[in-house]
Amino acid sequence: MVEGLEVALTDLQSSWNNVQHHTDEISSSRLLVRRGQAFNITLYFRNRAFQPGLDNIIFVTETEDAVYLESEPQRQEYVMNDYGFIYQGNKNWIRPCPWNYGQFEENIIDICLELLDKSLNFQIDPATDCALRGSPVYISRVVSAMINSNDDNGVLNGNWGENYSDGTNPTEWMGSVAILKQWHATGCQPVRYGQCWVFAAVTCTVMRCLGIPTRVITNFNSGHDTDGNLIIDEYYDNTGRILENKKKDSVWNFHVWNECWMARNDLPPGFGGWQVLDATPQETSNGLYCCGPASVRAIKEGEVDLNYDTAFAFSMVNADCMAWLVFGGKEQKLHQDTSTVGNFISTKSIQSDERDDITENYKYREGSLQERQVFLKALQKLKAGRSPGSLRTESQPRSVPLSDSPRSLATPSLQPSDVVQVSLKFQLLDSPDMGQDIRFVLLALNMSPQFKDLRVNLSAQSLLHDGSPLLPFWQDTAFITLSPEEAKTYPCKITYSQYSQYLSTDKLIRISALGEEKNSPEKILVKKIITLAYPSIVINVLGAAIVNQPLSIQVVFSNPLSEQVEDCVLTVEGSGLFRRQQRVLIGVLKPHHRASLTLETIPFKSGQRQIQANLRSNKFKDIKGYTNVYIGL
Repeated sequence: MVEGLEVALTDLQSSWNNVQHHTDEISSSRLLVRRGQAFNITLYFRNRAFQPGLDNIIFVTETEDAVYLESEPQRQEYVMNDYGFIYQGNKNWIRPCPWNYGQFEENIIDICLELLDKSLNFQIDPATDCALRGSPVYISRVVSAMINSNDDNGVLNGNWGENYSDGTNPTEWMGSVAILKQWHATGCQPVRYGQCWVFAAVTCTVMRCLGIPTRVITNFNSGHDTDGNLIIDEYYDNTGRILENKKKDSVWNFHVWNECWMARNDLPPGFGGWQVLDATPQETSNGLYCCGPASVRAIKEGEVDLNYDTAFAFSMVNADCMAWLVFGGKEQKLHQDTSTVGNFISTKSIQSDERDDITENYKYREGSLQERQVFLKALQKLKAGRSPGSLRTESQPRSVPLSDSPRSLATPSLQPSDVVQVSLKFQLLDSPDMGQDIRFVLLALNMSPQFKDLRVNLSAQSLLHDGSPLLPFWQDTAFITLSPEEAKTYPCKITYSQYSQYLSTDKLIRISALGEEKNSPEKILVKKIITLAYPSIVINVLGAAIVNQPLSIQVVFSNPLSEQVEDCVLTVEGSGLFRRQQRVLIGVLKPHHRASLTLETIPFKSGQRQIQANLRSNKFKDIKGYTNVYIGL
């Protein structure tokens, strides 16, 4: 009888396999393979040679690939790309913020696995948790909960206030690697602080590192509906300023989440593909602060009863806005707007630095019959899941010309009593640059054959990123007389000295106007959000970039303000170019002073890379810049 084989050595061929599986940037010494793809191993036997036909070796593997993307360019972008852009600003001024995902950087894979082991699921039942880790649906919910720290020692503490003195202002971050490494180095203590784009960016790093195709999504004018009636209530006083919302409903200037690609065998056919995953702690889901995965197709079709958290995701892109005037202890309905929420839903294009508008993936065209039918379908599904009377019954919206969109001038809409006869609109005269005065006009148009006498109360106030208003810092009153079919402009200016001390780090200013016609009860509300812009940092790569060869990088920056700034710090990073963040203490920058410095580094990875830079001071926190560089072998 032939004696059995005894294995002396197993060669996992890590270096060769990892190249084939595109994990060689993570490691060449440990085996890291992807599901659904063959790999090689070699067995060496101690007692005798392997004899084909006589010996039989059986391997058992289960590698169903529930996250398979057929397109190679998509795989390169959503799994392999280690940098990208997160879109910020407002719907009228969309700007890309560079981000270093760094999912292949040293120790990131181990930190991602540690993150899974720190989850409440693993702590309660390790065996079941590990058994379920082959499910992208399960993993995505675990990661969504672990990126925030509301229920556990997750990665990030959220902070939407104005005091970040005991941590890092969220606007200063420009990469996930520093955040994840800080979390690991401090014994998994939450990092201070994050807001929505930081939560989403770190989620993208973790999910791409784990092999799940992921992209970062920005939704401009994003709804946060706290009571599930698909109505966002906003309250104004008679000066036109927005009031603190007693219901905590809000419209965020922009909100950022993720989409992850996966099969959804737990849902009816047709709802796989891109799924919304939101790690920002807004509402609980099954008792934990996580959100998703919610099928993007289910959101578009109003299938809000499908798992997970589809109703909440639907409200972020398709809730209606109701404006109320609060005066004399009473509330007067100003208007209901069906198109404010969910605009210019954006992500980085595939293998390009351009912006991709994917709004049509989430909703039918605003104003179309299909869009309203889906809204009412979603509302009925939500009503069916609640007790009678728990939802507001007035769900049929009416169009009113109270936004600052151009069509309010061209296509007046009907109000219940009459045709609207006066339209108001804000128009900026200059680019709103930080440190400069803000100049704009209020355009008033009389579309009736009668004279109109208007009193318009104007105000300006800073907003926090989540839509929370601060106290007004500028007010004005305009008296405008309009002849039949006449248009007039009322010029306005807010000086830098007026807004500088009241500005939040989000750099958001909301201007509002509440107009009323003499001898008429009708009110006209118009509003506009202004995001103040900084000049970008300029990064110049001096000479050819070659792996393992010295490289000089010039960084040019300036103080955009007409006052001296102090405590200036320049931070530079880039996967494949710097092994850790580079911090340079600049100190003082005089008014409008322009400076430059040169950094030396040795690139250690080839291919297309990105360098990111941020300049902060005691007056500003997030002057940013980036450049792409190809590193040759």
